[in-house]
Amino acid sequence: MLVKVPTAAVQGLNAIEVMTEVNSARGVMYFLVGLPDNSVKESHERVVAAIQNSGFDFPVRSLTISLTPADVKKEGATYDLPIAIGLLATTNDVKPDHLMRYMFIGELSLDGSLLPVRGALTTAILAKEKGYEGLILPAANVREAAVVEGLKVYGANKLLDVINLLNDAPEVIQPTTISQEENFINQQPRYEIDFSDVKGQENVKRAMEIAAAGGHNIIMVGPPGSGKSMMAKRLPTILPPLSFTESLETTQIYSVAGKLGGSKGLVTERPFRSPHHTISQVALVGGGTNPQPGEISLAHNGVLYCDELPEFSRTVLEVLRQPLEDREIHISRAKYAVSYPASFMFCASMNPCPCGYYGDPTHHCVCTPGQVTRYLNKISGPLLDRIDIQITIQPVKFEQLSSLQRGETSEEIRKRVVAARKIQEERFRDYPKVHCNAQMTSAMMREFAQPSPENLKLLQQVMERFHFSARAYERILRLSRTIADLAGSEDIQREHLMEAIGYRHLDRSNWGE
Repeated sequence: MLVKVPTAAVQGLNAIEVMTEVNSARGVMYFLVGLPDNSVKESHERVVAAIQNSGFDFPVRSLTISLTPADVKKEGATYDLPIAIGLLATTNDVKPDHLMRYMFIGELSLDGSLLPVRGALTTAILAKEKGYEGLILPAANVREAAVVEGLKVYGANKLLDVINLLNDAPEVIQPTTISQEENFINQQPRYEIDFSDVKGQENVKRAMEIAAAGGHNIIMVGPPGSGKSMMAKRLPTILPPLSFTESLETTQIYSVAGKLGGSKGLVTERPFRSPHHTISQVALVGGGTNPQPGEISLAHNGVLYCDELPEFSRTVLEVLRQPLEDREIHISRAKYAVSYPASFMFCASMNPCPCGYYGDPTHHCVCTPGQVTRYLNKISGPLLDRIDIQITIQPVKFEQLSSLQRGETSEEIRKRVVAARKIQEERFRDYPKVHCNAQMTSAMMREFAQPSPENLKLLQQVMERFHFSARAYERILRLSRTIADLAGSEDIQREHLMEAIGYRHLDRSNWGE
């Protein structure tokens, strides 16, 4: 007897339809084919115990299980459920009539319980695209999959629940329905931290506002205790709320990475990822034996914050260059090739020198000029060129620190940021892949960020004096466009250009002089 049970394999952020074919014949053998990895091969022991502990007999026959297509690598324990259902269908313990109506994923515990798996949302999207009536999966994954409209999503706690559903038993599990409004509109983030907690540092707050308004990368340089990390953690609180499309994209990444909680549907808060400086290259960009999204993809549509940037490995920092430009990462290995989105705001902070007090008016720096230069040289020029805003920070004065007066709230700053983003949305309405000024191409800058001849001459003088690179020239123009948008100006004025030029603190020709 031959039985087919639909399931899926997740590759990158996409799912591929996989058919679990179970053939039962005379004999006592067990074959599992179709390019399975070790975790799939070990499903035999889990499935046998789960079937027996659910009150059924494991078929004593010659069993051949094929996961097709055979040239797609099968990884993880997500195939336990379809294999178990296929085996039970060969003994008529499960009616085979309904099997092709659903897609099945889930890991089985030895007692027959269903354990959560990765990629439930991606699989649900595939099931809808392929025209399946529903998706049957562990109850812990049901909320993330149920956001796909037009698909019946059944969350089961144990194997017996699935068997009863397929056998039309009187009491069966019901499909879970979650409206987009419940998951998205009514679950907008409420941050526990706020920019009003930051004392002083008005120039840095201004830089943060500009960065958020145009999606620009930013680096802060200052001595220990000047508030770099404190302000970086508050950057997501002034970013525009996630759109539904952005929320869905972000949720897919976290679903594939297995980082969604069981009670969580859509991700409605912009991600903030802060990897330690000992992070490996693979952990940052993604990949591995079983490919997984890295920190740069987990920060998609949010903020990637690197504290103490020079302490990161040089090779780790250099792999950031391509994602910062292309906003996606392509990983090619001998056995696979995957792509992950990586459209994030890059925020970094660092001390100005090894001792941390170069330029600090209240502490004496013990570093030599050569040590200061070598410390900055740990960050390559091409990487610095990709950071639009480079700003130095001074310690907060005692009068500001002890003041009871609170600064502007994140909500007040966010209103101005959202207004500037709306201007950019209207500007780029004919460019579907461009959403903010930081994403403008050179051709688009000639159309939207071209300064007047007088301002162009001023920029030329600055470029020649400080030996700015061509990439720095583009960054200044993009930044000027954002500053003009915050001011509600259609044209880039001289003051907008001068402020943008002032955010190039780390260029080699003037640093340390």
